[in-house]
This record gives sequence, structure tokens and C-alpha cells, in this order.
Amino acid sequence: MRIALIRHVRPDIALGTCYGRLDVDVAPDADPAGVLAGLADFRPARLHSSPTRHCARLAEMIAAAVACAPEFHDALQELDFGAWEGALWDDVPIDALDLWADNPRAFSAPGGETGASLLVRSHLFAHTLLAAGEDAVVVSHGGPLKIIRSVLAGETVDLFAPTQAMGEIVWIDVQTA
Repeated sequence: MRIALIRHVRPDIALGTCYGRLDVDVAPDADPAGVLAGLADFRPARLHSSPTRHCARLAEMIAAAVACAPEFHDALQELDFGAWEGALWDDVPIDALDLWADNPRAFSAPGGETGASLLVRSHLFAHTLLAAGEDAVVVSHGGPLKIIRSVLAGETVDLFAPTQAMGEIVWIDVQTA
């Protein structure tokens, strides 16, 4: 089984803005050509995507290229940053960021989601992929993708591990029985 994990291309929002669950479009100058070229010879059985516009638009372009209709899953959405959504990261109180850094699994921004919640839904999605045993494309966000990648690779999940670059494809080959 081969899985292509793809982080969305650049969204149409100012750099330095917290946009976890914000439903923003793809930046007008974002170029998905590298993603499409990277998938040129891949024919997945399934194409999964976060429903946010900056993922869905890319998934729709991929669908046309790989002849596979996209399926949209709330489980693939980014961490919900609650009251921080749309704020500049520089405007988020440093003491709150320190609390998050001290315990990313238990912390949530006001009205947001905990890291534990993100872990659970991303873990469940990764196990759904494993159970299906089919070649697939997953278009999502940095947070869910790093968890799904770790689960598929049999590695320990690190919530503070770097995320893959926007528009980057990470290939995971999973041995099936």
C-alpha cells in the first residue's frame, strides 16, 4: 500500500496569522504544479481531503489528474485554535504559548481543541487508511499529517515535530499482509 501525504499549498492569508480551522482559499499565486507532477504516475484507489477550501481546491485538482473523486473528512482538519483563529501569532500572549509548549496534549487555546483531541482523530484516520489497505492520497494540514505519517510509519508521535512544507508530498509505503 502506498500513501501520498500532501500538505495544502499556500493559503490566501497574511504570513504570521494563526489559521488552523479558518476556511480560507488558496493564495492566487500558489502553484500546485509540483504536486500534480509528483502524482503523475500514481493511480490511488482513494483521495481523502480536509474540507477547508485551501485543501479542497487542491484535492479537486488532484482528482482530475488521478481520476479519483475526493472524499472530504472533518477528521483531516487542522487543530482548532479557538479564539486565536485569525490572530497574528505575535499577538498571542507569550504566557499562553508557554503553557501550550509545556503540555501540548492537554492545552487548548480559549474555545479551541486540545492536542489530545487532534491526536485521537488523526490516529483513527491513519488506522482507517491501514484497514482499507488501498493506495491513497491524503490532502490535509501540518498537524494531522505529521501524526498520520508517524502512525503509518510505526513511529512515536511528536506534536512539536516539524511539519512538511506546503505543497510537499511525503510518500509512505506500508507493507500489507
